[in-house]
Amino acid sequence: MATELSTELAEAIRLGYERRDRADMAPTIRYFSELLAAHPDHPVLVYELGGAYDTAGQEALARTHYERALRLGLEGDVLRRCLCQYGSTLRWLGELDASREVLDRARREFPESDSVRVFSALTRLEAADADGAVAELLEVITGHADATDLGRWSTGLRGLAGWLAAGRPEG
Repeated sequence: MATELSTELAEAIRLGYERRDRADMAPTIRYFSELLAAHPDHPVLVYELGGAYDTAGQEALARTHYERALRLGLEGDVLRRCLCQYGSTLRWLGELDASREVLDRARREFPESDSVRVFSALTRLEAADADGAVAELLEVITGHADATDLGRWSTGLRGLAGWLAAGRPEG
């Protein structure tokens, strides 16, 4: 099934997010469930419903929706978003190896994505790889040094990121 969205469906998704109350996700879950019932097996809607469950703290339900959305054939940016959220959900569920596998896939398919790298860093941190996590985050931050006040330190910080990622080699 294609992941393209009609103008009407894209607008319906936008409205679902506009009306979302993170403190009470039940109406949003109901909304996306009804939207999915009207468009059965649409991979983007399966993913969006998974995201609603995820926001509600129902990671196990979110996981099943992310897995189903991936099987249904997500593509492009929505695939990137799903892989980030799925990897994060697996991290919350304590499945760090599975989280790393999902985020490694995301890194291969979206090598320039800052969001993928940040979620990867969070999994590394949870897996007790603080140096790898900091290295990953430093790479993201220094990649945007012109948008920060890092200025002349960005080159040194990139070097530090490489040193940390390499396991703090001597010399």
